[in-house]
Amino acid sequence: MKWMYSFFMDRPRLGGIVLRGVGIGLVCCFCIGFAYASGKEGINIQPISVFVSIQPQAYFVKRIGGDHVRVEILVRPGASPATYAPTPKQMARLAAARVFFRIGVPFEHSLLVKIRRTMPGLLIVDTSAGLKHRQITGKNELDPHTWMDPMLVKQQGRVILQTLEKIDPRNQDEYEKNYTKFAADLDALDARIRKELKKSIGKTIFVYHPAYGYFCRAYGLHQKAVEAGGREPSSKQLVHLIEQAKKEGVRVIFVQPQFSKKKAQVIAGAIGGTVMVFDPLAYDYINNLDQVAKRLAKAL
Repeated sequence: MKWMYSFFMDRPRLGGIVLRGVGIGLVCCFCIGFAYASGKEGINIQPISVFVSIQPQAYFVKRIGGDHVRVEILVRPGASPATYAPTPKQMARLAAARVFFRIGVPFEHSLLVKIRRTMPGLLIVDTSAGLKHRQITGKNELDPHTWMDPMLVKQQGRVILQTLEKIDPRNQDEYEKNYTKFAADLDALDARIRKELKKSIGKTIFVYHPAYGYFCRAYGLHQKAVEAGGREPSSKQLVHLIEQAKKEGVRVIFVQPQFSKKKAQVIAGAIGGTVMVFDPLAYDYINNLDQVAKRLAKAL
């Protein structure tokens, strides 16, 4: 009788143990099932950690990678890629990244030396490799501002797509879909710019920093830079620029927020023109180039 009494008295405790066991089993099954479903459906729980040099690149990568990428930008707003140096905090985060998309801007050259010496596991991809580069006037250097031509961006987008597909093949279909939409948007942008500037073909634009070479090559314009070899113009060069601007009927000098406006304002004052600020490093790439085309069409 004693054993029967103990059995019935212990039933609540035994029932609790059984229920807990069943609960743990269900949780394990759910976790295994979710992990299986994640792999099956291509859900990338941990976004790919991506670093880029400039803001437009971040826009390109996000358009293609969507929620599957986490993008960080080295050159902060207002800074120049010609002279920028990453902070120690940025270098530490870069070391933990999966891929660095470079684009050929000047500061990358010294950065790559450090990366190859201290970050052997970081994948480095040059999206500008293989593009039809233009040479900087008067210098034995290639113009790095390739993102100023939407069709060159389309080519670089293909490189970004292929890289993401290799890193994360489960989401290949989504990356392909995103790239197709992005490429179509770039084609539409190119068509709008051509329509906007069709009456300006052959004209010259005055800029402080020569960032518009690829844009001008694509749309039949010419650029004349105020700065000379990365330096402010001398008094003699300034006089020559003013004479040339008057001769060509220039009324607007384009400057970037990363550079001083002083010399551009001197020229604008001498020709009775104005200084217009435009940032080729802005994140919202498509809207940015749309605005450039509209401003140029009015100014030329």
